[in-house]
This record gives sequence, C-alpha cells and structure tokens, in this order.
Amino acid sequence: MKLIGSYSCPFVRKISVILLEKNLPFTLVHAVDNTLSTEINPLGSAPVLIDAQGESHSHPSLIAEYLEWLQPEPALLPADARDALRVKEWAALADGVTSAALEQGAAEGRWLNASMLSVADVAVACMLGFINVRRLMPNWCVAHPALVAMADRLFSRESFARTLPPATAGLYSDETIAARV
Repeated sequence: MKLIGSYSCPFVRKISVILLEKNLPFTLVHAVDNTLSTEINPLGSAPVLIDAQGESHSHPSLIAEYLEWLQPEPALLPADARDALRVKEWAALADGVTSAALEQGAAEGRWLNASMLSVADVAVACMLGFINVRRLMPNWCVAHPALVAMADRLFSRESFARTLPPATAGLYSDETIAARV
C-alpha cells in the first residue's frame, strides 16, 4: 500500500499510526495538498491511500474504517455498535480540534473508549501534535490535563515515534491550515 501525504498533516499521521498499529506495510509518498491532482483524489487533499489493487481511498475516516476491515486485529473500533459510534464521534471531535468533551472523555479512563486503544485516541493525539507543532492554540494544555496525560502515553508508542512530523513544518500554507482546522 502507498500512503500519499505528509506527517505534518494530522490526518496523514492518523492513518500512518493506524497502519503501524495494525502492522500493515506501507510506503509514505511525500506530497502536500497543493501537489495532489484530482485524478489521485477528487477532494484534492491528503491523505490518499492506494491499496494493493491500485484503488485510491481519500477520506481519513473512511480510510480508517477500511483498514479496520482489512486487518481486524488489533481492533481500533469496538465491536459494540454504540461504543463504536462513540469512538467515531470522539474521532470527529478531534478532527475539528480539542473540546471540553474530549477532556472529559480522557479524564474518565486511560483511553477514550476506556478499555482499548481506538481510532479516537489516535485522532486526538495526532491533532494535539499538530496544534503543538503549529502553535495554533497557545497554552491549550493548561485547561486540558487529562488530554495532556493521554497524549503523553500515546506519544511514547512506537507508531507515534515513527510518524513525528518534521521539526520545521513549513509544508502547508496558512490557507491550507485554516481550511483544515
């Protein structure tokens, strides 16, 4: 499989972490949004996953579900439909930056789903990493100690260590950042 994008993008990092957690081999093809053609992705944005059959998949939430289907273990979505919906709702909140609901969810247990690492935890940590690298919300951590603790646990995992964004993350224009956040 090929993953097209840059680790500077939290959505690309989210998919990379999921691939690594599921031990699915992939190659990262470095590209930023403005270099993606609509032939590769009709949305014109990263990430794009090209599977073994050469088909491209382009929405991060749908890619995450596809990977869950492709490699069920370790499960990053609970088997229970209500729990899975809650995880997807937290992941959607994370994709839109932090909120009080995420802080409360992190405060309730080790993971947002309480019993297992999930797509929501991965999405939250990737977005927090993006916020920190880009300095989008200075001092956000003061009001979110549970999210800080959760992010610290996740950032110590090999999958997150292997997907660190470049230290000099000048790969996105201000317009692209504004459109993503």
